[in-house]
Amino acid sequence: METITIENVLNSKPLVESGTFQGTGSPALIQPGQSVTVSFAAAKGEALSFATMYGWSNDLFFAPASPGIAVYGSDGTPIEGDVSGQIKLWDNGTRINQTPGASVNHPGTPDNQAIKEVNGVDAQGNTYAPASKLVSAVLKYNGNSTFTLTLTNTSGGTTNPTPLSPGVWSVSYIVGGNLLMPNPLYTAGQPTANGLTNIAEMGDNSKLWAYVQSITGIFTPLSPVLVVVYNGIDNPIYKIGEADRGQGLKYLAQRGVPDTLANYLKGLKGVKAVYNLAASGTRVLLPVINGAAGSKVSQDIKVVKGDRLAIATMYGFSNDWFFATAGNGVDATVMGDLSATIQLYNDGTAIDQFPGAGVTQFNLAGTPLTENLPISVVPNPNAFTTLPPIPNIIKVSLQ
Repeated sequence: METITIENVLNSKPLVESGTFQGTGSPALIQPGQSVTVSFAAAKGEALSFATMYGWSNDLFFAPASPGIAVYGSDGTPIEGDVSGQIKLWDNGTRINQTPGASVNHPGTPDNQAIKEVNGVDAQGNTYAPASKLVSAVLKYNGNSTFTLTLTNTSGGTTNPTPLSPGVWSVSYIVGGNLLMPNPLYTAGQPTANGLTNIAEMGDNSKLWAYVQSITGIFTPLSPVLVVVYNGIDNPIYKIGEADRGQGLKYLAQRGVPDTLANYLKGLKGVKAVYNLAASGTRVLLPVINGAAGSKVSQDIKVVKGDRLAIATMYGFSNDWFFATAGNGVDATVMGDLSATIQLYNDGTAIDQFPGAGVTQFNLAGTPLTENLPISVVPNPNAFTTLPPIPNIIKVSLQ
C-alpha cells in the first residue's frame, strides 16, 4: 500500500497587480495639464487603488477611498468614463500643514496624527478645492477584463494649483467575495505605514513601491484533485496537442469539478482506480496564506509493477488552466517527490484572462467564454504574468 499526497505549497500574495506612474520631466512630476495612464486587469469586485502627493503641501496625498476605484457595476458591467468623484485628498498626519503653495517649507514641523480625509479644510484651517477638481480620473474598458485609467492634473487655474508626484497603484485579489487586501496603500484613521510618508512628504514613491512589490504575485487555490491509476494504456486524462475530448476535463479545467471526468474514467478499460480528492471544509486546496500552511489531501492506493499514475487539478484562478502529470504519467511504484513531473496546461476551451483578475473566470463568479484550441503547455512567463516554478505551487509525493 502506498500513499499519494498533493499539497498547495504556493506562498501566496494578496495583490494581483501593482505598478508605478510618473510624469515625463526631471524631476518626473505630473504638472497641471499633464496626464499619465495606468493599465490593469480586474475581476468583478476588485478595485484600483493609487497614491500620489499633493506636491505643494507638507504631507497631503491624493488617493481613492479604500478599497479603490470600482471598475464594474453590481451586474458585472465594466464602468467607463469620468470617475474623478472617487478621488479624495488625505492628510498623512506626519507634518503640520502650512498654507498650500509653492512656498511650502519642506519637510516642515513634525506631527503625529492618523491619516484623515481633507474635505475642504485641513486641521490648520487651510482650504482646498474638491479633490475631483484637482485630479481627473477617466476609465476606459479595453476588453477581456483590462482597463486603462487616465489621471490628469487639473489643478491649474484653481485655488490649489500643484504638481503631482510619482505614484504607486495596486489591485487586490478577491477571494470568496472578499478582497485579500482592502487597504493596500493606507488605512484611514490609522497611522501611515510602509513608505507612504515618503510619497506624502517628499513625492518619493520608491519605498512604498518596494513594499507593494513584495506583496504582489500569485494567489490561487487548487481544485479537488483527480488521481488515476492505470495500466496498459496512455495517460487517460489528456494528450497535449489534442482538443479536449469532451469527457469532462473541461469541467475540471474551467470550474474545478472533476466528477464528470472521474465517472467516465471509472468505466474506461485499463483504468484500475480513480480517486476524487477534496480538502475538508473548503474542498479546494488553499495556498499558504500569511504563513499558514496550505491545504493538502492524501489517498492510500494499491499498485503493482507496471501500473502508472496521473493526476489533474485546476489552477483555480484561471479560465481553463490545469496542472497534470506530464506525458504518460509516472511509474506508480516509484516513491518520492513527483512534483517535477507536473506541468501546467491550457485546456483550450475558454478564452484566457489575467489569472485572478478575469471577469469571466468561473471561480470569480464569471462565465467562461468559449474557444476551441488544442491542449497546450502554459508558457512561463506567459502573456499575463510570471508564475513561480511549478514545484513551488503544487507538491505531489508518493510514499
